[in-house]
Amino acid sequence: MPGDHLMLNQLGLVDALRAFRDGQATPRDYLAACREAASARSDLAAFTHLAADLGPGDGPWAGIPVGVKDIIATADMPTTNGSPVYADHVPAADAWIVARLRGLGASVLGKTVSTEFAWRHPGPTHNPWKRGHTPGGSSSGSAAAVAAGIVPLALGTQTFGSVIRPAAYCGVVGLKPSYGAIPRVGVHPLAASLDHLGLFTRSVTDAAFALSRLIGQDDADRHGRPLPGFPIGLDEALEARPAPRLALVRTSVWDRAEPEARALLEAAAESFRRAGAHVSDLSLPTPYDALPDDARTILAVEASAHFGPLVDRFPDRTSQPLKDLVAEGAAMSAVAYVEALRRQAALRADFGAVLAGCDAVLTLPAAGPAPDGLTSTGDPAFCVPWTCLGVPAIALPAGKSDGLPLGLQLVGSYRNDLALLRTTLWCETVLARPVTFPAV
Repeated sequence: MPGDHLMLNQLGLVDALRAFRDGQATPRDYLAACREAASARSDLAAFTHLAADLGPGDGPWAGIPVGVKDIIATADMPTTNGSPVYADHVPAADAWIVARLRGLGASVLGKTVSTEFAWRHPGPTHNPWKRGHTPGGSSSGSAAAVAAGIVPLALGTQTFGSVIRPAAYCGVVGLKPSYGAIPRVGVHPLAASLDHLGLFTRSVTDAAFALSRLIGQDDADRHGRPLPGFPIGLDEALEARPAPRLALVRTSVWDRAEPEARALLEAAAESFRRAGAHVSDLSLPTPYDALPDDARTILAVEASAHFGPLVDRFPDRTSQPLKDLVAEGAAMSAVAYVEALRRQAALRADFGAVLAGCDAVLTLPAAGPAPDGLTSTGDPAFCVPWTCLGVPAIALPAGKSDGLPLGLQLVGSYRNDLALLRTTLWCETVLARPVTFPAV
């Protein structure tokens, strides 16, 4: 990588802020290093737009660059939603989360590639660890940008598996907070009853620090339900939960898991046991088997209602996967949709009891490493039940297979995000995997 800022860009969020405070680096130099990293890794096609003038903002996060998924509104740069329909669209106002970040002093380095409207039609982004392999989706560019050392924090969204899966494929931490934790005002919807805002970072500490500043409420997001606040600062570190109790869950799609992913999960469980955790098998009650079908019903109906007029108006500028989703939803009955919503709410309320006596679920985030090819972003099935429940989930890097990352997924009960973060920090510490970066 050219320039005098070599390696500075590899500082994570908290470490960068500490370096600014302690006089070991300046916000301007850190921003410049990250901008150089973006230029050096242009081959990844992680960004649809980069800021022309990148300078520190005014606030405690001054000097921190953020990647913003291209379905999240930015008033000073295009927001295309991954679609030619919006190719020249510049929103009138920032999304709630972008305004919050700017208020903290962070700078938007650029817009990261999203699949079309955060659904299945993929963009051009490559996996940073192996060109030609998918980075996952729909938050493709955000995961790739954090993994490549371009930004310490990037925003994503998840409706099925669009934060957890790309984080696992790219070897970074992906946090999907509880449903409603971060207002989605200014975020293009896919299915409002499932859509979550999420974060990509390089460590659990960074994810917790960021979430502590980004939780909130806005009346314009009627689904919002803020989390209890938790104080985490540069000197008030997240504390790991000692010797957690983990429920090892092999979901109904376990037969899709590849051998290396299964082996990684079992090895991690054994490592956690040796370190003092209590790890026991848990089978979800039979009603939870309906979650994938219910999630699909909710998604298809809500997406059809939202995108049907767009597909009718722009048949030449919308993809076949989007057209198929609209048609699928249009064919579903109102009764099926309402029943799916009812079961979703009931199972979410029940999940805390299912998890009683355990601190978190330990499971897989994906079937295996990132698949070869860019025509698909991979299978979200290992994420869908937890997304439908709206409970917090974290992807944690844990290994590699043939040069590609493999991860774990930890899941907590609804609105107990801090407890999940503390449990995951303990797991991260036991694994003791160094933060590494792919070669340029």
